[in-house]
Amino acid sequence: MINSDMGMKRFDLVIVGGGVAGLVAASGASQLGARVALVERVSLGGDCLRTGCVPTKRLIRSAKAASLVRRAGEFGVEVKEANVDFAKVMDGVRNVQGSIGVHDSPERFKEMGVEVIIGAGRFVDKGTFEVNGQRLAGKKFIIATGSSPVIIPVPGLKEAGVLTNETALDLKELPKTIAILGAGPIGIEFAQAYGRLGSRVTVIEKQERILPREDSEVSDMLFKILAAEGVRIDVCTEIKNVCKAGGRKVLNARCPTGDKVYEADEVMVAIGRAPNVDGMGLEAAGVAYDRRKGIKVDERLRTTNRDIYACGDVVGHYAFTHVAEYHAGIALGNALFPFMKRRVDYRAVPWVTFSDPELARVGLTEAEAREKFKDRVKVYRHYFKDVDRAVIEGEANGMIKLVCSKDAALLGAHILGPNAGELLPEYVLAIREGLPVTKVSRAIHAYPTEAMALKRAADEYYKEKLFTGWVQRLAKRLIRRGG
Repeated sequence: MINSDMGMKRFDLVIVGGGVAGLVAASGASQLGARVALVERVSLGGDCLRTGCVPTKRLIRSAKAASLVRRAGEFGVEVKEANVDFAKVMDGVRNVQGSIGVHDSPERFKEMGVEVIIGAGRFVDKGTFEVNGQRLAGKKFIIATGSSPVIIPVPGLKEAGVLTNETALDLKELPKTIAILGAGPIGIEFAQAYGRLGSRVTVIEKQERILPREDSEVSDMLFKILAAEGVRIDVCTEIKNVCKAGGRKVLNARCPTGDKVYEADEVMVAIGRAPNVDGMGLEAAGVAYDRRKGIKVDERLRTTNRDIYACGDVVGHYAFTHVAEYHAGIALGNALFPFMKRRVDYRAVPWVTFSDPELARVGLTEAEAREKFKDRVKVYRHYFKDVDRAVIEGEANGMIKLVCSKDAALLGAHILGPNAGELLPEYVLAIREGLPVTKVSRAIHAYPTEAMALKRAADEYYKEKLFTGWVQRLAKRLIRRGG
């Protein structure tokens, strides 16, 4: 199956990186009959399985359970208190990882005919990758090495001891107090989860608001919800240095009103991730890259070496598992069948912050739309306090905000509410296929469901058009004349 000469193994496709993008590409290539090698430095599954989506969402689910127990009285169920066993919480996290990890096992991919190689390697030239002393020659390559947490260069931070979203999952005990640096999605998710499990949490954010990439109106609403739960969030605050004192960590910071001092048992950094580009010999392969922005690729995900493609976090566009999977299909098709010339399309990329309520978004924020389209923008809102199913279930916090053009084209959709990530795809499809918001309004949605909120938000377009101004006056005259 594999030709070998002088210690060289030859493949149709060599994939570097065994996360979601690498696994999807390997599975697809093997099913198409290609000779495939899959090289992974640590273990198959990548960050999503080991330290990302899978374990953190289980942690969030456990925190939600604790929150519901405390709220049980709202539903007529009397519970004395919520006793959180953090060790069992983390056991549940590992059990879920084990169950899902079966799909990513080396044995499964070997059965497909993929040669799986565990080890750190590097390119030795434009068409050869070396790992564990073995050289792999590929007709084509796909680089899918993912990303890693960024540690800010604050004096004393590393020496005092710092957690990331990865090492936080190794904790044996729940910290009584924790300071989280960064109010992006990772920081917000961990802050709420730890708070609900019993930690006293402080989030410290350098910028002026949480989730700065989100629509400001929606993120401000989530800020208030988190604050009401007891999560302290200090924005416009920058850490100057960190030290240890009496077994605790002391953070000295500055903000517009002066200096601040924080103390915590643990400090976690959640300011973002950087693409994994070092140590692979990309220079020898003729692959251009930037340590912050990642590997340079074109619309087909081809690098500056025409035989090497890159996908997922390492290209630095959207660090999402679902984008990595999307990338993998495009990179694989173009690598094996160059005549296909498939191109990436980022018009309707969804993303979700798994807070409670969830914050889901696709398309432009109001500010982005107004910058691009000026006064040709209309905004429609509907609140979950007016959604019957949300009220029934005691989950009435949040809103839907639709950003549209004056001719009803959907430019952006923002949902802060229960199961927002599950509700978002209808709007994703509308933007992807160029459907106006009126199409969502006209579709029948089952009652009572949370999805009814999608229709109600879209209905706001017709409310403005039909129930105000000259249209309303004309309707009244026609109705009276008909009578």
